[in-house]
Amino acid sequence: MVPRVMSTQHPDNARIPFFAASEVLNGEDEVREAYYVFSHFKCDEQMWDFEGKEADAHIVRKLLSSYYDFFSSRPLGKDFRLTMRVPNPEIEKGEAKLLAETLEMIPRSYDYVRSLGIEHPPIFEVILPMTRSAEEVMKVHAFYRDFVAGKGRFELLGEKVSDWLGDFLPEEIKVIPLFEDRDSLMRAAEISERYAEWAELDELRVFLARSDPAMNYGFVAATIYVKKALYDLSQL
Repeated sequence: MVPRVMSTQHPDNARIPFFAASEVLNGEDEVREAYYVFSHFKCDEQMWDFEGKEADAHIVRKLLSSYYDFFSSRPLGKDFRLTMRVPNPEIEKGEAKLLAETLEMIPRSYDYVRSLGIEHPPIFEVILPMTRSAEEVMKVHAFYRDFVAGKGRFELLGEKVSDWLGDFLPEEIKVIPLFEDRDSLMRAAEISERYAEWAELDELRVFLARSDPAMNYGFVAATIYVKKALYDLSQL
């Protein structure tokens, strides 16, 4: 399933949403919002945003525990996508270790749904904002593969970590590059192709920003940059 409509957690509400308790959405409000995004607003995907804001790291557990009947028949990761936007350590130095913390919730969330008999990873993609090079994307992919999922292969006092803590699944994830400035938009196809070849991917989702380029370069210029990026990507 390729999602067509994503909720981004960037609301501009004229009034307090019906699922919120106050003008400022708290963590529990965002959990309810995610449910309504899928069940009532008919979105395919919810961005779970860890970049520049606090987000609930137990979102999968809370959705399943509160709305089990809905998600047991329409599993996250299969019928719906919950996709995390993570900090870019190359740019957001103060939030760099939050990337590691965020990636750790992927196998933990899978453990939880498996305990309920759902054999499908609820999260298997992350969004990397402000992508400027293929190496940035590769590092996130490799860090998860080698140091998050890969820690199961390590030995501790003669015992494999996976025998002690259980398997760390999925073994790999995909990283969605989000291109947000002129130079990266002009190189979006090149960067995406390098990452896809390195990771041996048959398909890759790519996000092209509109709001930041429009604010930085103007609406017309931003439209041209994105159209050029789309054309280049279509030629791959």
